[in-house]
Amino acid sequence: MRTSFSAVGIGVVALGGLTFAGNLNGPWEYEPLESSAYGMASTTWDVPYVVPADYNQWMVQDETVLDVYPGIDDLHDMNTQNERGHHSGRYMYNTYEVNSGGAIAVTNLKTGEAQILAQDSDWGFEWNRLDGIRWTPWNTLLVTEETAGGKVYEVFLEKHDPTKVTDVVERGAIGSLRHEGIDVGKDGAVYVIDEYNGGSVYRFVPDKKDDLSSGTLYALKLTGLTDEQQKWSSSTFDDKVGAFTWIELDQQLAQSDGDAAANAVNATEFGRPEDMEIIGNTLYVANTSEDRVIAVDLGAQTVSTFVEAGLNVPVEVAGSVTGFNSPDNLAEGPDGTLWIVEDNDYSDIYQATMDEDGDGAADSVSLFASLTDKGAETTGIYFGKDRKVMYVSVQHPDKDLADGIWAISKKDK
Repeated sequence: MRTSFSAVGIGVVALGGLTFAGNLNGPWEYEPLESSAYGMASTTWDVPYVVPADYNQWMVQDETVLDVYPGIDDLHDMNTQNERGHHSGRYMYNTYEVNSGGAIAVTNLKTGEAQILAQDSDWGFEWNRLDGIRWTPWNTLLVTEETAGGKVYEVFLEKHDPTKVTDVVERGAIGSLRHEGIDVGKDGAVYVIDEYNGGSVYRFVPDKKDDLSSGTLYALKLTGLTDEQQKWSSSTFDDKVGAFTWIELDQQLAQSDGDAAANAVNATEFGRPEDMEIIGNTLYVANTSEDRVIAVDLGAQTVSTFVEAGLNVPVEVAGSVTGFNSPDNLAEGPDGTLWIVEDNDYSDIYQATMDEDGDGAADSVSLFASLTDKGAETTGIYFGKDRKVMYVSVQHPDKDLADGIWAISKKDK
């Protein structure tokens, strides 16, 4: 079964109410995979992914290069680069999702050298399950904790040596949540989520641009639902679309319990919102337990279903039918499309094209890659300064010492 699904296209074939498109064009032109890595499971792989024939992949760093937690999985998670400033694009930063002794690493993409950038005890913290990481427009790193009571931390780097930290500051005003994904809008607003069934989507507006020490935290609330309908339900999440507003929260309560602050104003609840990505004026949010990615139009203030199993991509039947299951991390591709990775067995990487026909949903969804290590998951998808290269993390594989970062690009690069 070809897993490139489109509502419109040339030479498409209909099956089960969905239509399947052909080759993908643009900066990442490829023939989509026909299925997940069924029958190709391996714990001794040289390369982790099944990819289109004209693409290659190589290891950036793993536990054989930098083993931060000897004897246990390092749990590489999200990735970002120094997107501006000194030697921009030369350094890759990643978090580790371990339960204690949290750390951030930096890899020199020119030399391959990797080192610990910061560890919690060095700065007076007790980090737990570090997850999201984002380079800010003002040349710092934002790092999040995916745990109850999790915080956002801002990491300040030396101006002319972004491998050295000058300070790490807890940004409590952004709320105490089960943080995962994080992004920064053009206006300096910071967007975060609460990663569990019943979690909400938040917007933090700093009092002063580029200064996250104080500000106002808001939660998204759909205007067409009753307070009862705002609550999370596994059977009614498809109703959570339409116009919304940002509701101001009790700031003191939000700093100690952001979920309680959102509940106090009956903010909209989603099914495990995990990651987010701003493309243009739209905030995309991966709702993992809904098998759905929503599009939050920040200008029109509307929510639509952008990708959903059974809508514009098939429902997965484990081990036999390739479909969309447990979307986790998101990234903006080089042509402005949305790339999505799954948190499931045979973790897949999908590309979703933009909504050109105005119905709120992606016009096509295509399968680009599939992870052959069944025990692992893909995370940390990222396109950096070189838009011809995709970076991903392989987390908790069955292969020994293989938690790490991989790069994928066309062979003619």
